[in-house]
Amino acid sequence: QVQLVESGGGLVQAGGSLRLSCAASGRTFSTYRMGWFRQAPGKEREFVATISWSGGNTYYADSVKGRSTISRDNAKNTVYLQMNSLKPEDTAVYYCAASHSIVRVASWREYEYWGQGTQVTVSS
Repeated sequence: QVQLVESGGGLVQAGGSLRLSCAASGRTFSTYRMGWFRQAPGKEREFVATISWSGGNTYYADSVKGRSTISRDNAKNTVYLQMNSLKPEDTAVYYCAASHSIVRVASWREYEYWGQGTQVTVSS
């Protein structure tokens, strides 16, 4: 089992940057694909980015591609999401999640463990 705790959210002006972190418990972190998702009020949970267990493969939603970078440090059991050039439409609760699946990596249904989320608010 994996427990996930996100941090790094906050209030930022449009054009600014934030770095989200997700700390995982357990000795099996390095075997999981990790993903970031977000959910804005009244909207469905949305895929943001995912990274393979080794960190060698990443995939991004079109809405954040070129502005965000997902990375991981397996020695620290942590996954990161660096977000730059933030826009008001990036405002949401951001969740990290862990998955052993190798298919449908952008689908939240493939992720087994979830953190509690961290709020990101981008002001215009």
